Amino acid sequence: MRQLALCLVLAAACFARAQAVPLDAGRSSLTIHVEKTGLFSAFAHNHSIEAPVASGQLDAGGRSIVLTFHAKEMKVVDEGVKDSERAEIDQMMKSDKVLDVQRFPEIRFSSTSVTPQPGDRFQVHGDLTLHGVTRPVDLTVALVHDRYTGSVKLKQTDFGIVPVSIAGGAVKVKDVVEIVFEIVPAAK
Repeated sequence: MRQLALCLVLAAACFARAQAVPLDAGRSSLTIHVEKTGLFSAFAHNHSIEAPVASGQLDAGGRSIVLTFHAKEMKVVDEGVKDSERAEIDQMMKSDKVLDVQRFPEIRFSSTSVTPQPGDRFQVHGDLTLHGVTRPVDLTVALVHDRYTGSVKLKQTDFGIVPVSIAGGAVKVKDVVEIVFEIVPAAK
């Protein structure tokens, strides 16, 4: 009887693992929108930053998701900006003044619970580790054509990041950034 119980537990564990599927990193996307503020903000521009998914697993049956990003792979994709200026912004973002990608190379989100909502929506609670700080994050996710989409707003200061400020604060980055995502499970 004990062996049968052990076999059932092992079979259940294997079945549960079989439900988790990797994410299609090439088709998944995450974009961070950063806005400006300050007296001379009209002379600056907002930023869009792509953060390619390095790895991830989605378990629809077990209602969990884990996402990993490499901070050094993030890139500024601002339109209408010279390549040299874009490179300068990118370098500042990755420097020890902002993301400090040398000390904090990985950004990770791991769900703690996923609750189904009406209309193919889910309330997702999880932990986001960014800049060496882990904070709880809550967001609503929609399932649209086999893709999980949504957005969330975060304060940089909640993760120990001081928003960039130039010209004595006449132009600065807003503390709140918006993250827009589309997560695509790998084809079975």
